[in-house]
Amino acid sequence: MILTVLQYIACVLTILVGAYSLFAPKSAGKFTGLTPEGGRGITEIRVVLGMFFVALGAYPILFPSDESFHMLGFAYVLVGIARLISIFVDKSGEQSNWISVASEFILGAILLF
Repeated sequence: MILTVLQYIACVLTILVGAYSLFAPKSAGKFTGLTPEGGRGITEIRVVLGMFFVALGAYPILFPSDESFHMLGFAYVLVGIARLISIFVDKSGEQSNWISVASEFILGAILLF
């Protein structure tokens, strides 16, 4: 029961991150270190960091199944692995990057179990 609640919370957090990027792309860009150039760059933040995250978080809520939650968890774990590798390869060990990788692994674990 508690795990199910945590899984739904993980989905809602995913939606909120996406909504923030969708409706405040310039602020989201500053948080992520991305600098959008012109309308095209802002559109990419809205779409990729915004609506894509909204869709990923909403799917398990709208179509609940173990597979739906696992898909989102698998995505978080793979993103966390890529970020962890990138922290070392790109020498980008800022605190926000470490917070992000920890969040991705925690959310991934919650969604996979």
